[in-house]
Amino acid sequence: MTRLEELLTTWLPTQRWFAGKGVAVDALRIEAAHVVVPGLPGLRILVVAVTQDGRTDRYQVLLGLRSPGAVPDELAHAVIGVCESPAGLDGPSTVAAYDAAHDTVMTAHLLSGIAENRDVGAVRFRTTPGTGVHTGLRSLVLTGEQSNTTLVYGEEYVLKTFRRLWPGLNPDLELTSALAGAGSEFVARPHGWIEVDVADPATGRTTPTTLAMLQEYLRSATDGWVLAATSVRDLYASPGLPPGEAGGDFAGEAQRLGAATAAVHRDLARVLPTDVLGSEAQSRLADAMTARLHTAVAEVPELAPHAQTLYAAFEALRDSHADLPVQRVHGDYHLGQVVRTDSGWVLLDFEGEPAVPVGERQKLSSPLRDVAGMLRSFDYAARYQLVGHTDDAALVTAARAWAQRNREAFCEGYASGGGVDPEKHQVVLRAFEYDKAVYEVMYEARHRPHWISIPLDSITALTG
Repeated sequence: MTRLEELLTTWLPTQRWFAGKGVAVDALRIEAAHVVVPGLPGLRILVVAVTQDGRTDRYQVLLGLRSPGAVPDELAHAVIGVCESPAGLDGPSTVAAYDAAHDTVMTAHLLSGIAENRDVGAVRFRTTPGTGVHTGLRSLVLTGEQSNTTLVYGEEYVLKTFRRLWPGLNPDLELTSALAGAGSEFVARPHGWIEVDVADPATGRTTPTTLAMLQEYLRSATDGWVLAATSVRDLYASPGLPPGEAGGDFAGEAQRLGAATAAVHRDLARVLPTDVLGSEAQSRLADAMTARLHTAVAEVPELAPHAQTLYAAFEALRDSHADLPVQRVHGDYHLGQVVRTDSGWVLLDFEGEPAVPVGERQKLSSPLRDVAGMLRSFDYAARYQLVGHTDDAALVTAARAWAQRNREAFCEGYASGGGVDPEKHQVVLRAFEYDKAVYEVMYEARHRPHWISIPLDSITALTG
């Protein structure tokens, strides 16, 4: 009889949020199976350890259980398979296992648990102090996400479930809560979270670990990437016009986004720890950038013609004698992490890079790292529609002009909004931007080779 672990070994690698695609699963173990809704139909939150090529990662699975043949048609696409009944379940010898994120009956228990500050075994559901949560709302799974699963409840809440688990408080919950507590108007208000204790393999100690966070649903929100891409398409329709004269000019929004980013950085520095990196710490930072470049040049020969300029930028950071202020930052900042609402820009997804342990993501960094991330995003927005059309000189010229106009507008907004003036800190900003571009080259070479021209063309423009 098939065991649940066997089903998960086949099913997990097919999920968008699974990080180890293309690598054989050497071992899979269910570390914990927390019963949220007993019986059938039932809900369990699994913590699953997956070992691949000597590395073990943990994933959260919202496991629904029903009697075989009793799975509704609307859940057929979410079925994992039929397996022997897990321990502690009275009833049939076999059950149908499925991804309960798609089951509105089961996900209703997640929302009500948060609303009631309920403890269900080891799982703790909590409401953000000073807020209330309405129940009885039907959930819908958002599509297109890469690393998490988000449920929308009516038009009031979104529940982000963190699929890849690292022990500790997720920075998304930590920073969003800190910003909301500081009165920031640039974040979606948090309403609660779900947590459980997970053992840290590095120390052996258990630590409260965020499974999900509940935030307000932004009804009028439009994704920043979508807005920028629309502006670029408008420009490409009239490539002979300067970006400021084409329909859908984005520069005003870029400037306002810069000011919003600066305000968020100011609030983070006010309510969370800050520090200053001296020359020795900056040297280590430059060493890490140099090492990544060395790896990238060996892996992507097309990067070699630009290597000396990139190395020189990292050396300039190493030789800088000015102290570098550091603080908590977004950590993975780009146009896909911001939305435009009727009242202005809102920043989302403060979790940082999901592939990095929580402790690493909590380290202080220069706010210019976020600025560099957004500048790289403007370049991507301008150039990704050129894939396959890089021989069209007019469009290439238009793309560069659009990117430059919006980069400048963002930096002006950031400086006028109280952030450090990027123009006066070019050594640091250039190092962060080049480092991000090097990362992009390696990412595209490994995952989207047909997009590698985007970061390579950007590096050519930046270093030319």
